[in-house]
Amino acid sequence: MECYLDNSATTKPCEEAVAAAADAMTVHFGNPSSLHKNGLAAQQLLERSRKCIADSLRAEPGEIIFTPGGTAANNTAIFGAVSKHRGGKIVTSAMEHPSVEQCMLALEARGFTVVRLLPDKTGRITAEQIAEAVDEKTVLISLMAVNNEVGSVLPFSELGRIVRAKKSPALVHVDAVQGFLKLPIVPKKCGIDLLSVSAHKVHGAKGAGALYVRKGVHIKPYLLGGGQENGLCSGTQPMPAIAAFAAAVRAYGDGAAHLMRVRALRDRLLDRLTKLSGVQINSPADALPYILNISLRGVPAQVGVNALSERGVYVSAGSACSRGHRSAVLTAMGLPPEQVDTALRISLSRETTETEIDACASAVEDVLKTIGKKGT
Repeated sequence: MECYLDNSATTKPCEEAVAAAADAMTVHFGNPSSLHKNGLAAQQLLERSRKCIADSLRAEPGEIIFTPGGTAANNTAIFGAVSKHRGGKIVTSAMEHPSVEQCMLALEARGFTVVRLLPDKTGRITAEQIAEAVDEKTVLISLMAVNNEVGSVLPFSELGRIVRAKKSPALVHVDAVQGFLKLPIVPKKCGIDLLSVSAHKVHGAKGAGALYVRKGVHIKPYLLGGGQENGLCSGTQPMPAIAAFAAAVRAYGDGAAHLMRVRALRDRLLDRLTKLSGVQINSPADALPYILNISLRGVPAQVGVNALSERGVYVSAGSACSRGHRSAVLTAMGLPPEQVDTALRISLSRETTETEIDACASAVEDVLKTIGKKGT
């Protein structure tokens, strides 16, 4: 059997998403900006989809901007948030996704001061660390809700409170790509100004994401063109992907129930893996259970990925957007090079089964027996 356990990279589109994409390609295929009947039907589908995403965040439809994905949402939020500033301080972490970190490097070249908070050895960053870094010169805080490699949950819900307490003018951006629907995230309640999500992490199709922009917050566009999406993300909206996104959100079900079930599956896997002498656990105990990062002593990461793949178990060697590079996340956590270079990310979904979990554990044991000894 094949066990797909690389869901943090992408999830399998659900049947509802596939059907919605097909409908948008074959029935409601008009351009939402066209004024004829076919275009108006596409526009109505677009707005229904927008309301669906807004409802999932307890937001207003006018606060949702569709983007081509999480990377575009992050770039739009970050560059848009600081566009009126010539410099200033930005507070982020040393374990952000490349679509955030690369923005930070570009802004440093423009004269901004970027403070990257370091996680502890379990991937945690505290609210106290953030509060200490934020001051009246801070123009932006950009922090992920859930780390995409080890699953640590960052204190995103504290950011608004911190900004108010420090009397800072900073806008708050949260990359919620890995946490969306898996955790209860209500940006208004948390004082979040900008929040990024992605469709293909929640059983939608690739090619669609969304950026929540709190009502009253004004940012400049990053992409220029025809002025679609309130001028913040120009270009003809990819209706098949957007319709599939909304369908996947509607079909997702009870996030709390899924979380409880996935935690039980993660714990089942941990119980098996921790009995193996060659396994080191890199994720914190309170990580989002959808993500489990481990190291296999004596087995280089890519060798481990290939060996597990040969056994029908599909995992990754870290972020799919950092292929071929040593994990910046695990390095920032202070893990030794040999532990970083043998790390694997196992990521579950609401569709993961006990059979897949057991097959994964057995495959890891077999890899350690056949390859691990050769590498030690």
